[in-house]
Amino acid sequence: MTTTYKNVYLKETSTIAGNYEANGPLKSYYDKTYTKDLYFGETSWEHAEIKLLKDSISLLLKKSKLKENDVDLLISGDLQNQIASSDYASREFNIPFLGIYNACATSSEGIIIASTFIDSKQAKNCIVSTVSHNTAAEKQYRNPTEYGTPKPETATFTVTGSASILLTSEKTDIRIESATIGKTIDKGTKDVNHMGAVMAPAAADTIYRHLQDLNRSPDYYDLILTGDLGKYGKEILINYLKKVYQLDISSNYDDCGTIIYDTDKQPVLAGGSGPACSALVNYSYVYRLMKEKKLKRVLIVPTGALFSPTMFFQKESLPAIAHAVSLEVVEK
Repeated sequence: MTTTYKNVYLKETSTIAGNYEANGPLKSYYDKTYTKDLYFGETSWEHAEIKLLKDSISLLLKKSKLKENDVDLLISGDLQNQIASSDYASREFNIPFLGIYNACATSSEGIIIASTFIDSKQAKNCIVSTVSHNTAAEKQYRNPTEYGTPKPETATFTVTGSASILLTSEKTDIRIESATIGKTIDKGTKDVNHMGAVMAPAAADTIYRHLQDLNRSPDYYDLILTGDLGKYGKEILINYLKKVYQLDISSNYDDCGTIIYDTDKQPVLAGGSGPACSALVNYSYVYRLMKEKKLKRVLIVPTGALFSPTMFFQKESLPAIAHAVSLEVVEK
C-alpha cells in the first residue's frame, strides 16, 4: 500500500547518541552525545534508555519552540518488552500518546501514522520518537550477557541513542511526499545473528512496490537508504533486487547500519542495528544534507525483524518488515 501526502512537512529533529556512536563517522551531526558510560546517571540500562527518550523529546520541544499543549500526538516505540521505554517516557509529557512496535522499522511506521493524521487534518503537530540501548537490548535478547558468547561477523551491533522528529501541517523546506507500508516477509531464515539476511527480502519487496506504485525508477531519488541491514545485508539486498526484480539500486543506495559506524575500525561486526540506528542517521545526517539541498529526494526504508526470544526458542523462523518514506525538498 502506497500513499501520497499533500500537506505534511518536517519541521525539526533531535538526536542524542551514545559513546560508540559519538566515536563514529557522524559524530558532528548529532545534537548531543552521552559518552561517560552506558548508565547516563541512571541505575539500570532500561532506565538509561528511558532517559535517552525523554531527553530527545524534551530537546525537540525546545528546538522547535513548542509547548506540550502545542503537540497533538506523540508516537513512540522501542525494543523493550511492552515498549516499556516509550511507555515510561510518555508519562512525563502531557501529550496524547500512541505506543507502536515494528522493531527497527518503528521510526518509519511512526512517520506514516503521524503523516496520515496530519494529511487528513486530524492533527497539526505530531512528534515521532524512538530509542534503543545496546546493553538493554543485549540483556533482553541475549541474556545473560555475562557469558560473553562470541558472535559471528554477520551479527550487528545495537545502536545506543534516541531520535525524535516533528511533523507538521505548517509548510517548511522538507515534506513527506509519500510512503509505502511494508508486508511481513518470512523466507524461513532462523539465524538471529544474521539480521541482514532476515530483513533484506522485506526491504526489497517494499522498495520494488514503492517504485512500481508510483511509476518511478531508482534514479528518481538522490539516495535510497535502508535501515540496518549491515554490510552483509546491504550486499544481499543489492543482489536480491537484481535477481528477483531486475532492479539495480547500486548507484544511489546505502544502509544506515554501515554509515553510523566505521565498521573497519570500530568493534561493531557487520554494523549498526536497533530502532535508533536509522532514526539517528536520517534525523541528523540526511536531514542536514537536505536542509543544505545537497540531497533533494531521499527514500528512507527502515527495516525490522519481527521476532521475540520466546518464538525463536520455539524454533520459529524470523519474519521481517520494511516501510518506505519519501522525503523531498520543497522547491520554491
